[in-house]
Amino acid sequence: MNRGNVSERRHEPPQVGVTSVILALEPAREHGRRRLWLPLVRRVREPFLGQWALPGGPLRADRSLEQSAYETLASTTDLRPRYLEQLYTFGDPARSHGGVPMVSVCYWALVGQADVAQLEPRHNVQWFADDDLPPLAFDHRAIVDYALWRLRHRMDSPRVVRQLVGEPFTLRQLHALTEAIRGERVDVANYRRRMLASGLLEETGGVLREGRQRPAALYRFRPGAMDDAGAPWLPAGCEGEQLEHMSTAPERACADDNPLGSLTTALLHD
Repeated sequence: MNRGNVSERRHEPPQVGVTSVILALEPAREHGRRRLWLPLVRRVREPFLGQWALPGGPLRADRSLEQSAYETLASTTDLRPRYLEQLYTFGDPARSHGGVPMVSVCYWALVGQADVAQLEPRHNVQWFADDDLPPLAFDHRAIVDYALWRLRHRMDSPRVVRQLVGEPFTLRQLHALTEAIRGERVDVANYRRRMLASGLLEETGGVLREGRQRPAALYRFRPGAMDDAGAPWLPAGCEGEQLEHMSTAPERACADDNPLGSLTTALLHD
């Protein structure tokens, strides 16, 4: 069927697709704070030919929104997401900059810790640090900024924190994660005191030697921490078995994610 030229299609209902912000935490560094990295795709057509953009794609009738976002990630990187959450829907008519109107249902995903320098390169895909992004096509910089804001406000959820830091963890590792998310230095002594007083952690009995530091105690989130009620104003995310079964259960719903306000206080404030 003849869909007409771009000028004619600007007056038709917009196309709908998914766009994904995929975040990975770099390994520990000898000096300086750790950073978050995300993959970008170089555009091969106008508008914004040759510029970097977030990975995305069209929706399919036989795929749920979550599946479409999951497959976007799979086609961009070999890393498997550990957490996936719907972010926002962007649909300003001006966002296409003269192209075919597009509504983007945006997701953000966590793939845990990854040394992006060791990842196998993919055609037209490159990883960038969150504090050193190139100019982005369309409104994708606003989407990235919103995803980072959402992550900072998801730091009240042990489920999300665990996906990035893993378990068990040391307080030093948790502190490094907090600095990476906040993008600034956090006083170590005050941070340790708040976390130990939060009531959310318990010692495992093990220790870990990190570099030249003396062995540090290992912690995990206490039983029940994942189930405590918190602020319900953020949407639920998918994790664990929900993501593992994504390809076999197209309409599988994401379970509720109940964050903990007390962890926000410990992680986001000096």
